[in-house]
Amino acid sequence: MYRHNWRTAGLGVMMVAAALGGPLTETAAAISGNGFNQSGINRTASVMAQAAVPEQPQGRVTLAYPKAAVELAAGTRLFLGTRLTVSKEVALTYQTGNPAVAKVNTAGVITAVGAGRTTLTINVVSTGYSGQLKLPVHVSTAQPLKLAFQPKLESRKVSAGGKSFSISTVTIPKGMPVTAGIASRSVGSVQPLASIAKTYNADIAINGTFFDAYSGVPDPYGNLIRDGLPEHIGNLGTTIGFKWDGSAVMDSLRIKIFGEVEGNGRTSGWYAYFINRKPTSGSAATLFTPARGARLGFAAAVAVIVQNGKVNRIAYGENAAIPKDGYILVFMGAEKGQAAKFKVGDKVTYRVEYQDMDGKKLDWSQVQTAVGAGPRLVKDGKVSLNAADEGFRDPKIISGGGARSGIAIRKDGSVIVANVSGATMKQWAQIMIQLGAQQAMNLDGGASSGLWYKGRTVTAPGRELSNALLFGEHLKW
Repeated sequence: MYRHNWRTAGLGVMMVAAALGGPLTETAAAISGNGFNQSGINRTASVMAQAAVPEQPQGRVTLAYPKAAVELAAGTRLFLGTRLTVSKEVALTYQTGNPAVAKVNTAGVITAVGAGRTTLTINVVSTGYSGQLKLPVHVSTAQPLKLAFQPKLESRKVSAGGKSFSISTVTIPKGMPVTAGIASRSVGSVQPLASIAKTYNADIAINGTFFDAYSGVPDPYGNLIRDGLPEHIGNLGTTIGFKWDGSAVMDSLRIKIFGEVEGNGRTSGWYAYFINRKPTSGSAATLFTPARGARLGFAAAVAVIVQNGKVNRIAYGENAAIPKDGYILVFMGAEKGQAAKFKVGDKVTYRVEYQDMDGKKLDWSQVQTAVGAGPRLVKDGKVSLNAADEGFRDPKIISGGGARSGIAIRKDGSVIVANVSGATMKQWAQIMIQLGAQQAMNLDGGASSGLWYKGRTVTAPGRELSNALLFGEHLKW
């Protein structure tokens, strides 16, 4: 299918900010949340983008991998950023020869599909630079997963604030494979929770971030990252991220996108502040990837279609098709001026920047999966709750009660996902402490609250969902 082929074809462009021996940076980011004026433009981002200065051509780039071949077992993944060394800051493309054996995405994440052999080709594509590395990829048959313990479903009675609560929990060992499940594998769709779980062959599923359940396209509201690539930008609340080493982190993640367009001796900066979200106002600067589906889903005022790292064409008033090996930049209203920077044939790159809600840089370069919702409930083993500071205004979040879903990280790195039928956020935070949380956050709730465990529904959501957080020994990425 279209959304799959983007990853299966294994072709894409990313920016590398690494000295020899250093890690790769991510390739996408977005600007949203704090710092916008009424037109929706982040002026700080605009200034930074305009001030971007290209490096002078430096010639040959050295690419190196510590082994003669990439060796993986079927069903596993590898982030090249932890292994590959690059001598200059350049843009790279990745491509595998046989996607039935292994596929690769724009962030340099290789997924082993089936036993066999193929070749991974990495090319330098920045103007004035050259370099290539061809790596054999050997995929063996799937191996049993080694976990500290097996996931455990429990029904618990917990006291908090002088009241007793019935809680459904699943305790999940550190390092169990995890992904953000997207309904129908297309951002802006909905499915029953059980169907999302089955699509990804998950063992455990809990509802993820908030989404528009009542009007228009059911777009998510929070951050979503899969295979190291942001697939939706929310920039409010709290986000839980899972790293390649199996550990989990939690913070007030804010994602920003800064890009460059280069052609005919000119270089200009550009920015976007949403990913895969249908514009809901007159102005928008949004990046749409194949994770959105086959097309934008609406007629965009101006759509810059980027394929293989170059502007393929510019469409006006069209529900444009999203290329399998690229993306579309949509500029509307006060942002339409950005489109004038792009000409057919220009080279286009962009980069991710991660910050917390106070503007402090976060190192989330090793995070492979993330789901944002909130508010934060527990920090370092103590109740930490301030929904208003995180950007929430809904009384159901601030002071009301209701069905809740949440996730906690324990001292040993294991994770607990949980449901409660009715609680305020303050009670929910106290419950998480009772469950042994070192860090904890709220997920979407109300009619979205649901839990699925090894083929059966534990808590049935009252609606179809746009996304879920999934765990499983044999996930279908």
